[in-house]
Amino acid sequence: MEKSDKPKEPKIDESEAIASFNEKFKTLRQEIHKIVIGQEQVIDRLLIALFSQGHALLIGVPGLAKTLLVKTLAGVLGWDFKRIQFTPDMMPSDITGTEILQTDSNTGTRYMKFVHGPVFSNLILADEINRAPPKTQAALLESMQEYTVTAAGQTYPLNKPFMVVATQNPIEQEGTYPLPEAQLDRFMFNIEVDYPLHDDEIGIVDETTTHDPNAINVILTKEDVIACQQFVRRIPVSKHVLTYAVDLATASRPSPTSDPYINEYVEWGAGVRASQYLILGAKSLALLRNLPAPSCKEVRDVALPVLGHRIIRNYKAAGKGITTNMIIQALLKSVKESDYTLKDGKKDVQVRKTRDLTGNSSEKISAGDRISLALNKIRSSPKKENI
Repeated sequence: MEKSDKPKEPKIDESEAIASFNEKFKTLRQEIHKIVIGQEQVIDRLLIALFSQGHALLIGVPGLAKTLLVKTLAGVLGWDFKRIQFTPDMMPSDITGTEILQTDSNTGTRYMKFVHGPVFSNLILADEINRAPPKTQAALLESMQEYTVTAAGQTYPLNKPFMVVATQNPIEQEGTYPLPEAQLDRFMFNIEVDYPLHDDEIGIVDETTTHDPNAINVILTKEDVIACQQFVRRIPVSKHVLTYAVDLATASRPSPTSDPYINEYVEWGAGVRASQYLILGAKSLALLRNLPAPSCKEVRDVALPVLGHRIIRNYKAAGKGITTNMIIQALLKSVKESDYTLKDGKKDVQVRKTRDLTGNSSEKISAGDRISLALNKIRSSPKKENI
């Protein structure tokens, strides 16, 4: 048998790849902090959404550097950046683009030419997105999911990488339009931006009133970001972590078998995208923590920004002052992860049973589950940073 002349692909050292990802993440965060002081949790969640190939919704009162943060992120990535200021009179074509009538200077023939809108960029800032009517907000639906724009029967692909970061002001409700559920569901994270800490605010005032803003450098190329996004998706996840993420999303949906607390206070629960983003967010967070694979702890740590805008509380919950965050905390306490510890000398029932070639039943743990068992031992080490 002849040997193939095809060269073997070089074997990638996973530990080195994880360390490289972690270093890029920290370098990117450090460069952003040249402009944005404090808000560590907000920055980490925004970067996790970036590397998970997701979109983010920033909610906070005016003056908390939401717009500045997004512009700084575009600067350190060197991406083509467009800011769209949403207003009540904005039309969908103001975002996606429109066809205009052109005349050929040589032949005099008239033809229609599609002029690209601001959505044809790498990073889109949808500033105060709830100020535009739903038909304008819906102009981003196709772009955020399929990464394409369809106009006049023609489909145009968007440039990759592509990310939408939207901002909202929770104070003003007059003259605003709540985002449709289909729009909200396309955002991976709902990131609440709070006031800075006292020491951070002192630093902000000192930095912004004494000298010009610091210069920032481009840290990652577009190819680097795409490679990191692909690496996140290659990270293995054990079956019991997948099951836990799905159980968490499923438990948020009112049904005859749901927890009475959910049936009493929840109108609609999280959909399938919630389960997907719980896993993707957990993968990115695991890499940030130098772990080879995510555990249920990483899923819990990203549950708040993933589920915060997907669980709709009912009128009774609003009347009693029960917030969405309180409902999520109740879910995290009630939904239990699979137990793989030994009980009375026997493996727990969650361990899957397989059959060998002779038909005899045997108990085995998959490679992914072995990783999770190892991670349970890592959990006994000093506490890692949360997002």
